[in-house]
Amino acid sequence: MLLSSMFGFNITLIYVILGLKLAVAGVALIDKLKMDKYIAGFITKNPYSDNHIADLTVKERLYFAKTQVLQIAKKVYIYIFIGVAIGAVIHNYIPENYVSMVLGSGNIFSVPLAVLFGAPMYADIFGVIPIAESLYAKGAGLGTVMSFMMAVTALSLPSIIMLKQVVKGRLLFTFIIIVITGIIISGYLFNYIEMLL
Repeated sequence: MLLSSMFGFNITLIYVILGLKLAVAGVALIDKLKMDKYIAGFITKNPYSDNHIADLTVKERLYFAKTQVLQIAKKVYIYIFIGVAIGAVIHNYIPENYVSMVLGSGNIFSVPLAVLFGAPMYADIFGVIPIAESLYAKGAGLGTVMSFMMAVTALSLPSIIMLKQVVKGRLLFTFIIIVITGIIISGYLFNYIEMLL
């Protein structure tokens, strides 16, 4: 709703469709590459089978869920704090006018640069929309702004740090390359759409 109030319903619909297509294509590619062996052992060696969980009472399920959350939180909490701290430093100390100058619509490298600037930041879609709106108002291209938003939400440093705890290096690297490639293609597609409008 917020995105459509800024860019209109059609652009928002394209943004959602491209995001879904990227997710499905990425998962299909990773599945074809047979990368199951790069998932962390504590995920694949879960002592609780689906049959065991089906036999649990509601109280037992809640207890099971609580213990699983606590185990995962203990493994990743320090990395989340480190990632959020680094993202906050980058977010608060890179001047917006510099970002607008580099990400302006006249720069052919603005889409990859938007991904590069956006990836380390930590924000959800609600936090990134005001930044995207100000970048767009200062002359950044539509594809650049959309790429920036996608990178912030899909490739944030805390997200990558959390993923590193559950997937091994090769799978994480493959995931990052697929997402970056999809975002850059989407960004140039949005720039093309903007030229047609």
